[in-house]
Amino acid sequence: MSTFSFSFAGDDIDDDGQVPTPAQPPTQSVSSPSSASAFPVQGKPLLPPTRHSIDDMLAKLPSKIAFGLLSVDLDGGRSIQLPRRELWDVRLQLMAEEEESSGVSESEPGLGEHDVKTGIYEGGFKSWESSVDLVKVLASENIPQALSRDPCILMELGCGTALPSLALFQWALDERKSSERPPLVFTLADYNPTVLYLVTLPNFLLTWALQRQGDIPILEEAFASEDELELTAEVLEAFKLSLASNQITLSFVSGAWSPEFVDLLYPSNLLGTLTASAKALVLGAETIYSPFALETFAITLLSVLERERCERPSGYAAALIGAKRLYFGVGGSLDDFTDRMKGLGATVETLREETDGVRRGVIRCILS
Repeated sequence: MSTFSFSFAGDDIDDDGQVPTPAQPPTQSVSSPSSASAFPVQGKPLLPPTRHSIDDMLAKLPSKIAFGLLSVDLDGGRSIQLPRRELWDVRLQLMAEEEESSGVSESEPGLGEHDVKTGIYEGGFKSWESSVDLVKVLASENIPQALSRDPCILMELGCGTALPSLALFQWALDERKSSERPPLVFTLADYNPTVLYLVTLPNFLLTWALQRQGDIPILEEAFASEDELELTAEVLEAFKLSLASNQITLSFVSGAWSPEFVDLLYPSNLLGTLTASAKALVLGAETIYSPFALETFAITLLSVLERERCERPSGYAAALIGAKRLYFGVGGSLDDFTDRMKGLGATVETLREETDGVRRGVIRCILS
């Protein structure tokens, strides 16, 4: 049995903004050489990279989802509220699925005994402080305005609850009011496919529903309870139609970082129509928690930036990475990652420093 401690105590963001009870170190049992961990571990089998259809994932959702709102204070006295599916609601769905089919879905590649199960590891279902740091940096960098002007590719690697992407999505819905709406592609990637359909996609649904509640009558009925959204067929269809009318595409990828993973980030039907001047932004929060994760993430990030430079030479590509200065007990650190990216030829700039509590930072990486 392998034990893996993030030293994340105090970093999960509760709905009330208070520091929660320290989390127990997640433990994953590897029962056979063919099984893979709920998070990448060096020397253990890894989940293969897999693309996931938004229709398939929407079909997995229950009839309603419970949620809370996280308020993030931004510079200049502003704030943004980001919806997140409640963790207890996720657990209920996981238990119901396990009762029905022992947790295995034959129609979904990559789901099975190796995937996240209640009581083993739920880190991907929670929100961590570095993702909030990224939201604040995105707001200060005037990213929202660019979403209405330019074709954009937004990738969040290790997305989990996807707070930075949710903020960008909310801003995009606000800004894209004219008939001229350039293509906007969100690619959400997490090691575990369950995270994508249990929290990532539901959080996007909630963000859209809350933003469009006053414009779409069926959403008023869907919010019959202030902390629940009913997912009727009409609501799901309205969600997909709204994405299409706003020229917004949601794409989902699971599995381990690798060359095959990077290839899945670039399907020709999604990105082939973007102009050579499209802007690309890669996001990552808490992705470098160990030397093994740091190395594989650095190589993957470099591959994405190089591919962007090759395919869109007149465009712009950058990565914003939020992380702790040091992950006690497991060896990852933001300084080590900065040195590694510089060694790979990237230019690295510090955008934000957090000294309250566990020291954290946000950096920007671009290719010179």
